[in-house]
Amino acid sequence: MSSAGRAGAGLPPGRVAALAEAIRSVARLDAPADMRLRQYFRAHPQMGKQDRAFVAEGVFAFLRRKRSLETLAQTRDPRRLALATLVREMGKSVREVDAALNADEREWLAAFKSAMGAPLPDAIAADLPDWLWERLGETMGADARAAFARTSHEAAPLDLRVNAMKATRTDALAQLQRDGYAVVPTAYSPWGLRVTGRPMLAQHPWFLDGSIEVQDEGSQLVAYLVAPRRGEMVVDFCAGAGGKTLALGALMRSQGRLYAFDTVARRLAALKPRLARSGLSNVHPQVIAHERDAKVKRLAGKVDRVLVDAPCTGTGTLRRNPDLKWRHEPVDVAELAAKQSAILASAATLVKPGGRVVYATCSVLPEENERIVDAFLAAHPDFARGDAQAELARAGIALSTGSTLVLSTAQHGCDAFYAAVLERAPAT
Repeated sequence: MSSAGRAGAGLPPGRVAALAEAIRSVARLDAPADMRLRQYFRAHPQMGKQDRAFVAEGVFAFLRRKRSLETLAQTRDPRRLALATLVREMGKSVREVDAALNADEREWLAAFKSAMGAPLPDAIAADLPDWLWERLGETMGADARAAFARTSHEAAPLDLRVNAMKATRTDALAQLQRDGYAVVPTAYSPWGLRVTGRPMLAQHPWFLDGSIEVQDEGSQLVAYLVAPRRGEMVVDFCAGAGGKTLALGALMRSQGRLYAFDTVARRLAALKPRLARSGLSNVHPQVIAHERDAKVKRLAGKVDRVLVDAPCTGTGTLRRNPDLKWRHEPVDVAELAAKQSAILASAATLVKPGGRVVYATCSVLPEENERIVDAFLAAHPDFARGDAQAELARAGIALSTGSTLVLSTAQHGCDAFYAAVLERAPAT
């Protein structure tokens, strides 16, 4: 497949076919979209970087606007949805895709283009499932819901965290700007940088040596609520691929002991190369079978700080993970809430008197956030809600969200996060 295609030239038919094939794969919604996309690229090793970038952009543009595209296109045919995505979401003209069309497709695409401005029911126009549209209206009101939907349609920026073990933000900013990247400091995180576009940074020397890491600004801020001190014992209870683990380790200046727990070995395996680059020596990844694993029990009452970045619906990350809104049902929210409650209760047993748990999700649903924390506090009178805003202020972060951290994409420009600081009473 050619990776050619100068600005204004016709789109190579092979690119249209590749996008249609990739959409066919991810539209099954039987696995995470990024996993399906990686599988597609592995099956097509002849594709160049530009073709891969084009297909990835198209796939995620389709997933963000899937419902309205299917409604206006009056089809679920992957090829026609690829054409609809190109014209409505990626700004391609009918002339640019003409070389890839047969006579029927030309007629259909002309009709689709005419229908693009047609009014749609609210949930369809918002590209959200009915249940989520209704739930958001109940919990955040009409204006905030409309802002949530609007920002969910946008491609997320690329946020970086500068590794304080290896560089300063000032130096990293200057170097990336010298290298031609459009980059600015993040608004809130003291170690964050925001890069315009989707540049390929995987081979940049500062990425390869661990001086910079990809991490959303909201995720960086959660680490500041944990506020680990040098020499402490800290647990990242649901570490995943370790983005927050590495941020915590840098805040600890690699002193003390930092456990990274997760139930999926594959996720912790993804942490290994990142950890090797980071310069941290205090991180100890450990696979656990469940939240009551013996590895958890033997730390009971010994840990200073615990982060619970709980598995959730991910509704705060729909810019990055748009397939989540189509893959979740209301029953999933209830099942996750039960799991979140169990994980938080177990993680809290690790905390010594005077210690802290930070409960966080990248969800906007109260069933996964306030209700979990309120129920926990009601059942654990030795814990009290701490002041997230005051904790951020101690780190020099001026962010007014109240005692609980609530970040919204529309207001703060990062992924939406919820985080509550839960303090265990000191020993008497």
